[in-house]
Amino acid sequence: MNRSLAILITGILCLFLSLPASSQEVGLASFYHNGLTGFRMANGERYDPDDLTCAHPTFPIGSILKVARKDNPDHSVMVIVTDRGPYVKGRIIDLSRRAAKELGILDSGIAEVAVALIKKPSEPFIVLNK
Repeated sequence: MNRSLAILITGILCLFLSLPASSQEVGLASFYHNGLTGFRMANGERYDPDDLTCAHPTFPIGSILKVARKDNPDHSVMVIVTDRGPYVKGRIIDLSRRAAKELGILDSGIAEVAVALIKKPSEPFIVLNK
């Protein structure tokens, strides 16, 4: 293994080991229906299926999350929390269509994932009338 790869792997491991246990969770992910395109999300922006966004019930709006498939952790994606939800019992996160595609869950519709908080927003979330 070359040195730069070893440093990268070590850095990733340190990042995940340094995250508090409360910032990681495992459960089912689903994705937004195309019929929601253009609807306003909790952050005031309109949903775009081509953005790497998600809905999460508790992480602060604007947080960056890493979502990885439990059955294949090589399939992962970084998303920004822009909305609240999901509102289906047993699901922990709703993904944009693009995020779901990158995770490879478009055909199945749902997948078991691990969600980790990477970065909280630097400023508090405030909704402005747009």
